[in-house]
Amino acid sequence: MVLSFVYLVVVALLKLLLRSGRRVDVKDIELLVLRHEVDVLRRQVGRPTLRPSDRALFAAAARLLPPARRHGLLVTPQTLLRWHRQLVRRRWTYPSARAGRPAIDATTRELVLRLARENPRWGYQRIVGELNKLSVRVSPSTVRRLLARAGLGPAPRRSGPSWREFLRAQAASIVACDFFTVETALLRRYYVLFFIELQTRRVHLAGATTNPDGRWVAQQARNLSLTGALGDITFLIRDRDSKFTGGFDEVFRTEGVTVIQTPFRSPQANAHAERFVRTARTECLDWLLIVGPRQLDRVLRVYVNHYNTERPHRALGRCPPVATQPPPPPPAPAELQRRDRLGGLLHAYHLAA
Repeated sequence: MVLSFVYLVVVALLKLLLRSGRRVDVKDIELLVLRHEVDVLRRQVGRPTLRPSDRALFAAAARLLPPARRHGLLVTPQTLLRWHRQLVRRRWTYPSARAGRPAIDATTRELVLRLARENPRWGYQRIVGELNKLSVRVSPSTVRRLLARAGLGPAPRRSGPSWREFLRAQAASIVACDFFTVETALLRRYYVLFFIELQTRRVHLAGATTNPDGRWVAQQARNLSLTGALGDITFLIRDRDSKFTGGFDEVFRTEGVTVIQTPFRSPQANAHAERFVRTARTECLDWLLIVGPRQLDRVLRVYVNHYNTERPHRALGRCPPVATQPPPPPPAPAELQRRDRLGGLLHAYHLAA
């Protein structure tokens, strides 16, 4: 009600001004209405989004208006001054050369991170030294900064070895031994003694006999120790079979090797040796009739040689024990050749040169 009364009063005043003798321009009334519309829109709309052309128009028009008439604009004097400073910065901007050392390329960065991940005990200086061998010049501070950005801490707290890495490192100095029996065609039992390296899965055949007493077993241990076939070992795993006498253990103790006995009735504690016995039976011995010791010795040596040089192993990346890396592919298509052993019982494939 009150707003309606005010509206009628304003309309009456405008009519009196038009009817009076004073000269009132219609444009002035139009500007009054437009300013009121702008005020109404400001109450409804937030901060408007202006394009560069809008800013240029407001800035140019504001210079032509007196200071008292500039208050009705959408922008303030501070805004106009800020726009002017931005234009000045864009006008007087020159390309500047980047100071400091040149950036590290992606190849060098990946190489540094690879060395750090594969060698968690290497520090910054050790990584820099390894890179120098590869003709890559990087400062220790750069290596430290790259490792920090990748979330890799300093050595040796960067990361510990996994269980696989830990067990592989321990297996490098462990050898297991065991017996298995072979029944001949004449029902005569032979006892075969063998040694297997846990890291490489390489098998060493000690010998076969019908009477594995303490003297024979100790002599086989001496023969193997004298040949140096086992290399530098630290531990020997064996079961609690009575055939392993004190003389057998003493041969290895004199070489600085610790003999570890498996628990009672626990063949899984000597799993590598047990696995070889099963493999030898299923792939060779179960398919042959052994007549005498000479045939048995020949069959075992041929199979052990095939096992060490030809048969792939899952634990070694499907490579034989004597070759832990697969051979490179031939440069051209080559013919596949097959080599038979034990009368065709064992097959080995090779690419012809």
